[in-house]
Amino acid sequence: MTLEELKEMMERRETVRTGSEAFVLFHEMSQRALKITCELNGAYHTPEEVCALMSELTGQELTPENFGMFPPFYTDCGRNTRFGKNVFINSGCRFQDQGGLIIGDGALIGHNVVLATLNHDKDPAHRGDLHPAPVVLGKNVWIGANATVLPGVTVGDGAIIAAGAVVTKDVPANTIAGGVPARILGKVEERS
Repeated sequence: MTLEELKEMMERRETVRTGSEAFVLFHEMSQRALKITCELNGAYHTPEEVCALMSELTGQELTPENFGMFPPFYTDCGRNTRFGKNVFINSGCRFQDQGGLIIGDGALIGHNVVLATLNHDKDPAHRGDLHPAPVVLGKNVWIGANATVLPGVTVGDGAIIAAGAVVTKDVPANTIAGGVPARILGKVEERS
């Protein structure tokens, strides 16, 4: 199985069975990501070096003019994340991107944010099986520190996720969501 075939499988949200060819490739991709993130997190790196390591991790060309991050950073794959322009990721974030992760232009991601794209099977006999569902962050989304966004959630353009929120459902554009589980708390007011 190729990486592209695996990505297509994830887009179709097909279950990944324990021991399957896709499961083995997930493991190989995780080992690759661990190696790169250990390099990223193990010493100081200039913004240019951070971008080079993140480019290697994701397969996407990133530059300090369009991407910023304060390590440490953790991911289990890297190759199924797509960053828009002018994205900033603060320290301690954990992205489980095997199920697909799209981060829109201008997104700001706070300290220790978790973006999760996989669930395990409910049946104990198949608990190791994985169910992918992508997370999509629209343009100019702001996610506060220690928030968690669960599989299959889309956060609309301009939305704000409050610190510590656990987002289990889609969040409409230009709204503020917070709490556990997150609920809509208000609207984003634009200033002229």
